[in-house]
Amino acid sequence: MIEPTKRNWATIDLDALRKNLAIVRARCPESKIYPVIKSNAYGHGMEQAARAINSSHTKIAGIAVATIQEALDLIDLDLGQPIMLLNGFVNEDEFKLCLEKGIEPVIHSTYQTEIAVKALSSDFFSGKRKLWVKLNSGMNRLGMNALDTCDSFLRLHAFPDTELVLMSHLAYADDMDNPDSKAFTEKQLEKFSSVEKQLQASCDDKVETSLAASAGILTLPETHLNYVRPGVMLYGSSPLAQQTGEEVGLHSVMTLSSRLIAINDVAAGAAIGYNATYVCDKNTRVGTVSIGYGDGYPRSAVNGTPVLVKTQSQTLRTRLIGRVSMDMITIDLSGIEDAQINDEVILWGSGLCPDEVAKHADTISYELFCKVTKRVPFIYS
Repeated sequence: MIEPTKRNWATIDLDALRKNLAIVRARCPESKIYPVIKSNAYGHGMEQAARAINSSHTKIAGIAVATIQEALDLIDLDLGQPIMLLNGFVNEDEFKLCLEKGIEPVIHSTYQTEIAVKALSSDFFSGKRKLWVKLNSGMNRLGMNALDTCDSFLRLHAFPDTELVLMSHLAYADDMDNPDSKAFTEKQLEKFSSVEKQLQASCDDKVETSLAASAGILTLPETHLNYVRPGVMLYGSSPLAQQTGEEVGLHSVMTLSSRLIAINDVAAGAAIGYNATYVCDKNTRVGTVSIGYGDGYPRSAVNGTPVLVKTQSQTLRTRLIGRVSMDMITIDLSGIEDAQINDEVILWGSGLCPDEVAKHADTISYELFCKVTKRVPFIYS
């Protein structure tokens, strides 16, 4: 049977993922690491990412996901790693399932504390368990106020064989040169430190803590504490407002590629694509590329969004012209005289930082990765 030519594809460099994990270790030498692989490892493939991380030379303490189904899917991989459930549980059955499966849920609301206390007071489960108690230090999304956090922590601490970690999440640590970001983050750190001290005064053993995700790992060593939770930086992108992943030394894991399927000469004054959003200011050689929003390339990408064209002789940077459609984009081939049908076009990844593309699409790289659709085959290297 004749195999069809791939119209586009995503290459996932698992060695780059392991290199980024090693960068986390270098920046946080004393912290335990829980890599975050929620949302299908930020669109990269949960199973493949989990196995690559687990086989890395960089030791991890566990793996973090967002939903209970993700946790169960991860358990099925039999990696032997603890699993943190970032979004926690919603009822007693889910909490009991966490205990039964050894999942480490985050307790972020008082209703969860009541569920946990009730279950732990019964004879349902008598083994060891680990729980993460979340303080709302300023993000106002998940987490309890200081009083409820202390109350929940101490009530749970009273149960034998229960390991607890005090945690929170930084809301505005992506731009520490910005006075507003700096002031906001300092308030979060003060609130977190205050709760930690209150708990430590009531506990004989050391209170373990976790605060930093990717932004804190990259910019705030004082937030590394006992545990860090790297997310998007593992995949080569930066959470920072003013620096790309490439600029902070990270390695792109996903390279999204397609092909030239048409090359046309368009006269000056003629428009390209739907709604005539681009009008040629000179005679222009236009390439049509076999990728669009039906594949996950963002429709919001504007004229001028960078792409790379790989010809037989060189790789050259050019730009998107015209509106993104469902199955195609159009690019400027001016000055790329040897471009031919079937030449590879890189939309982001190797040689083109996803963070840069995301800015042209008024989004973040996280969304670029997560929105790549099932029409795109993945190749793991």
